[in-house]
Amino acid sequence: MNTELRAGYALPAPGTHRLLIKNMVCPQCIRVVREDLSALGLQVQRVVLGEADVSTPDGRDPDLGAVRTSLEKAGFALLEDPRAQLVEQIKTLLVTLIHYPAPGPRLLKYSDYLVEHLGRDYHYLSHLFSAEEGLTIEKFIIRQKVERAKELIGYGELSIAQVAEQLGYSSPAHLSRQFGQVTGLTPSEFQRLGPASHARRSLDALL
Repeated sequence: MNTELRAGYALPAPGTHRLLIKNMVCPQCIRVVREDLSALGLQVQRVVLGEADVSTPDGRDPDLGAVRTSLEKAGFALLEDPRAQLVEQIKTLLVTLIHYPAPGPRLLKYSDYLVEHLGRDYHYLSHLFSAEEGLTIEKFIIRQKVERAKELIGYGELSIAQVAEQLGYSSPAHLSRQFGQVTGLTPSEFQRLGPASHARRSLDALL
């Protein structure tokens, strides 16, 4: 996986400002945000899903009002409330892990991963997420995994068992149960509906 997608791995360099941005869900979003910030005269040091590190030529703070307006025109949102920032970081980390996984073994303990990269107790993260989003982190993970399963099934290159294994399910039956809870169909039934039904919902609709 392109490491450019991954958020939360580096501290801002001295003299830079980290912007946390809502609704960044794909590589295309990274390109658009980079172009928009550059058009404002900002020096863009780093852009990944949900984050951008920028500096100004004169060393002053960036004009957040201008940044906010530019991002909103492109369908994004600048996050300034600390609680909203943390919730968005949770979402971005989980979307990246599920939809754009790095090569190697599939991570199974999402809770440990969030604690490691956000430096917060999982109970606190879980409570905050539920309070802000109206659903648990676990249910958010299930939604994302089912959406990724729909995409993989739509490609037609993997069996249901292979899709289950790739997404870290203990068995195809486990995938089928969660898939049915979310879609009302089994993976096999969904597959038989044909390509017209395989279009992935916009990820920002799931965020």
